[in-house]
Amino acid sequence: MLLDILAPLPGIEIIERTSSTLRVQQVVQLSLAPAFLLAGIGAVMNVMTNRLIWVANKIERILNAGEEGDVDALRAELPALEMRRIHAQRAVMFSTASALAISVVIVLLFVSAFVTTPLGTLVAATWVISMGLLVAGLGSFLRETRTAARRNRERMRERRNAANSLGD
Repeated sequence: MLLDILAPLPGIEIIERTSSTLRVQQVVQLSLAPAFLLAGIGAVMNVMTNRLIWVANKIERILNAGEEGDVDALRAELPALEMRRIHAQRAVMFSTASALAISVVIVLLFVSAFVTTPLGTLVAATWVISMGLLVAGLGSFLRETRTAARRNRERMRERRNAANSLGD
């Protein structure tokens, strides 16, 4: 009865299309997978951000180092640290963009319940974009960790060589 009275008003057709609890439940169920992925990306970004902060702080400590200690040895670390910073920063940026794209997917899923225009292609394209951004972010994170591991191996090799030369 109430819908019949309000039917001529603009926007009421949206209420009619979404009045089905079942339809809204389906949209919520569809949006759960992207929402869980969003939570996972947030956890990985926490790790990435912590590594980025550590690298940035280490660079700053080296640049601010005075004459105490071996400044030349500290400054030799800068190129590897700078590469790590670049990779970590890219990882965070790509992952943030991926999280944003996944949020758009969730919004599009809910909007699709309210409009008659089919949004499936747009949802799929946005999902593919978000996955591409996530892969790029994880790839950058992998490069940062590989750069750190390579620098640690180089440092260990240098220490072994220095110890061997002292033993001779």
